Amino acid sequence: MMTHDDLRELLERLHNKYNRPEFIEDDPVSIPHRYAARGDREIAGFLAATIAWGNRKAILKSARRMMTLMDDAPHDFVVNASQAELARLAEFVHRTFNGGDLLTFVRSLRRLEEKHGGIGRFFESVWERTGDMRQTLAAFHDEFFALDHLPRCRKHVSSVASGAACKRLNMYLRWMVRCDGRGVDFGLWETIPPSALMLPLDVHAGNMGRALGLLARRQNDWKAVEEITAALRSYDPNDPVRYDFALFGAGVDGYLK
Repeated sequence: MMTHDDLRELLERLHNKYNRPEFIEDDPVSIPHRYAARGDREIAGFLAATIAWGNRKAILKSARRMMTLMDDAPHDFVVNASQAELARLAEFVHRTFNGGDLLTFVRSLRRLEEKHGGIGRFFESVWERTGDMRQTLAAFHDEFFALDHLPRCRKHVSSVASGAACKRLNMYLRWMVRCDGRGVDFGLWETIPPSALMLPLDVHAGNMGRALGLLARRQNDWKAVEEITAALRSYDPNDPVRYDFALFGAGVDGYLK
């Protein structure tokens, strides 16, 4: 087992190696990086994060296809698309996320725009009111599915109230909240501090966290997210989720071998 200082050195080295613009090209964060405007980045980022499971090349191909179906102007499409324009979303499919799911998501995003001024404004307002990320994620899940929708759509947004790790939502929040001048994350949502973020925990990050002594819990659920994020806060209380890059890099560099 590494000492605390040894692990700090490893985490810092891997963070510095992978939190770089070169990281973007092969990662789903490249999709919101196609745009300059906040609204486009918010919507492109949310939709890309939603389908970010499985093969990375397939994720990027499908996410680019989504953007093409939305005229490569995601915010304008969400706000203004006609029924005929919305209908063409029916042809989309990425694994179990299909055109009906995408149409529901666009309609829910439109409702967030009309009612709250956008998905980012909603997240920021709930955080300001609660100061609690778990409550913020739960409130988003409830609000996002407030419109009539097919029950199948709900599986595409994890529920923290059910104890899920909410990996893709936490990844999306990392993109939108963190701002460290390194060019990967955007820092758009300034109301939410990076210290409040939770690690995007999946099988890979969980295995790496256990191998490095950051996580004891065997199940990859919300309790595990809380445990590993608390461990990372001991290395950087102001920005613990920057070590998401380090856990990714540990896998690339073979630290489980």
